Amino acid sequence: MENVISKPENPYYSNTDTTKLNVSNTEWKKILSPNLYAVAREADTERAFTGTMWNSETKGTYYCATCGNKLFKSDQKFTSSCGWPSFFEQENKNSITFKDDNSYGMRRIEANCGRCDSHLGHLFDDGPQPTGKRYCMNAISLDFVPDAIATNKSNLETIVLGGGCYWCVEAVYENLQGVEKVVSGFAGGNVENPSYEQVCSGTTGAAEVVEITYDKTKTNLDEIFKVFFTVHDPTTLNRQGADVGTQYRSVIFYENEEQKKAAQSIIDELNNSKVYASKIVTTLEPFVKFYKAKSDHQNYYNNNKNQPYCQMVIQPKIEKFEKVFKDRLKK
Repeated sequence: MENVISKPENPYYSNTDTTKLNVSNTEWKKILSPNLYAVAREADTERAFTGTMWNSETKGTYYCATCGNKLFKSDQKFTSSCGWPSFFEQENKNSITFKDDNSYGMRRIEANCGRCDSHLGHLFDDGPQPTGKRYCMNAISLDFVPDAIATNKSNLETIVLGGGCYWCVEAVYENLQGVEKVVSGFAGGNVENPSYEQVCSGTTGAAEVVEITYDKTKTNLDEIFKVFFTVHDPTTLNRQGADVGTQYRSVIFYENEEQKKAAQSIIDELNNSKVYASKIVTTLEPFVKFYKAKSDHQNYYNNNKNQPYCQMVIQPKIEKFEKVFKDRLKK
């Protein structure tokens, strides 16, 4: 059995290895996002009703976001009015461990991951039958994989695209039907695993890109490329708006001849039809390796909607996408 979640920046993450981990907080702090570290390693608590996981009824499996340990199945979950993901039973007797928590003048039972000892939440005795238990979990401590992704991996393909700031491109594709996952990162260039700061300097040759995983039974390369050429300007060389430099170039990193031919075909079609006043300068470059950006750069728009950049730069691109592809939006 192989991993269903990939976290190359986390060498301890595995959906299959149940070996007990003994990793220092100093090491975890280098790997985890600040928000996840605060909850998982410092027993912080996220706000109630954060995100949609607390009332989601999607079928699938829940894993520890810190180490990948399998914790719950969706048929062990129930919607609780508390505003946090709640379960009445754990995956197995070793998946979660417990200890007394007497903080804040209360007597509670803390629930921790059985593999990495990271804080997940608390266990209460007010859950539904047959157990009567309520595993009250922090959503940030959980990774969720829908059954469809785990069982239909043969239908999934990936394509790596760069159209300026990766936050903009990521926010658009996250709303397209058939797209299963969008990851922001870097590709191209001559520096191994470059940092965001290095790429922003324009000296690495790498571009800000998104790795799009899509279900080819629900969408296709043609639609992926149509969205791409709709939501960014492919005629400005090494530039998107105020973002200037080779790191913001319009680029398609093709993994095979099929992707290369499909990309060249739509470029030729758009040029011949004179859709744009100027010729398309999008480059087609062979894919070599994708480097994932830091955790706080993922899902950036949804986590920072009130930021001026999100409102002034990203939001107009999303609105344009939603207008043109209104029939293809995720429900």
